[in-house]
Amino acid sequence: MAAVNTTTGPEPEAGWTIREAGPEDWPGIWAILEPVIRAGETFTWDRDTAEDEARARWFKQAPGRTFVAVASDTGAILGTGELHANQGGGGSHVANAGYMVHPAQAGRGLARALCTYSLDAARDAGFRAMQFNAVVESNVRAVAAWKTMGFEVLATIPEAFNHPDLGYVGLHVMYRKL
Repeated sequence: MAAVNTTTGPEPEAGWTIREAGPEDWPGIWAILEPVIRAGETFTWDRDTAEDEARARWFKQAPGRTFVAVASDTGAILGTGELHANQGGGGSHVANAGYMVHPAQAGRGLARALCTYSLDAARDAGFRAMQFNAVVESNVRAVAAWKTMGFEVLATIPEAFNHPDLGYVGLHVMYRKL
């Protein structure tokens, strides 16, 4: 009988498991973050973000979480995500999350699996909703994926993101209840 991961489905089809990240995972995480950050197409990070700054920003302290998708056969890190409260105080019941997938793994459903994992973790942690503050409008694959997962675009801030190839494009604020 095939092993089943309740988050990502049957292991033979998924080919990965998702687990909490530890300090030993940083080299594999950085191998994913660095090209995504340097490309400047999907995240609002400075393209010259230093590795130590990226590590401090990506690894969340409790109650936040950082997690990785790991290849079932090789143990290689294929993607990563982070989860935290979107705001403090009276806004701390709404979660926020981010995901990055190794470019060679695009189109395999990893981002959706990482999102599902974070939705489950957010629900378990007592969050009532999840909000994405800055989904780049031209990142059509992500926008489509998040919509199929129940997120809606609440607002689009026109020309809020300077894409390296497309120029100024909008940033979506996306939201869903948990």
